[in-house]
Amino acid sequence: MALKHKATAPHDSVQSALRVLEIVSRHGSGVTTAGLARETRLPATRLAPLLRMLRREGYVEQTAEGTYVTGESLSRLGSAHRHDEALREKLQRTLDGLRDSIGAAVYISRYVDGEVRLTDFAAGPRTPAVNEWVDFRSSAHASAIGKSLLTQLDVNGRRDHLSRHKMARLTSRTITNERVLLNRLAAQPATVPVLDLQEYAVGTVCAAVPITAGSSVGCLALSLPVEHAHRLREAADTLNRRAAPVLLSLAI
Repeated sequence: MALKHKATAPHDSVQSALRVLEIVSRHGSGVTTAGLARETRLPATRLAPLLRMLRREGYVEQTAEGTYVTGESLSRLGSAHRHDEALREKLQRTLDGLRDSIGAAVYISRYVDGEVRLTDFAAGPRTPAVNEWVDFRSSAHASAIGKSLLTQLDVNGRRDHLSRHKMARLTSRTITNERVLLNRLAAQPATVPVLDLQEYAVGTVCAAVPITAGSSVGCLALSLPVEHAHRLREAADTLNRRAAPVLLSLAI
C-alpha cells in the first residue's frame, strides 16, 4: 500500500513543534524565547502560538526566569518505559478536552493492515457517540472517518480496499458508485475536512481530518446529531485547527 503524502496545517505545526522540543531537550538548563527563535528560525507569529500549545499540553514548562524546559508530558512520552500507557492517557485527555470545547463526540481512527480501526474516542451524555450500526471496517465509503483514511492512500490502495468491501447503500445519501467515490476522494483537498452528511447513518453528521504520522495513516473525527448540523462546518474547522496536539502525541 502506498500513501499520498500531503502537507496539512497540523502536520506543518507538528514539524515546527518537534524542532522546538528537540532544542528544549538539548538545553537542559533552559532556553529563552529569543534562543528558540534564533535556533528554529521561526518568526514570533509562529513561535508564540506553538509555545502556548506546548505549555498547555505539558510538553514544555516555563521557569521563573522565563526559560523553557522539558515538561512532564514530554518526559513520559519520550521514555521507553510505559510509553504506550502514557500515550493512551495523553490522547484521552486531549480528546476529552476537544469534546468539551467543540461540543461533539470525537474519535481517532487508523488504517491498519488494510482495515479501518476506531482506536480512541471521547463522548458524553450531551455529546453522544455515533451508533455503529454497520461496522466501520465495512463502511469506509460512507463515513467521514473512512473517506478521510482512503484519501490518504494512493488510487491502487483505494481500489484494493473497495474491492474487499462492498459499497452497500446505508442511507439514501450513500455513494455506491465506485467511480463517483474515487473521483470525490481524488478531488478532496488535504486541508479541508471530509464531511459525512447522513451518508453513514440517518440522524448523524460527521467530519474528519487527517493526522498522518510517518507511514501511519490516521484521522481525527467528530460527530453531531443532525439537529446540530448547522454547527458542523465550524466544528470541523476547529477540529482541523486543533489536530496538532493529537498528531504531536503520535509523533513523539
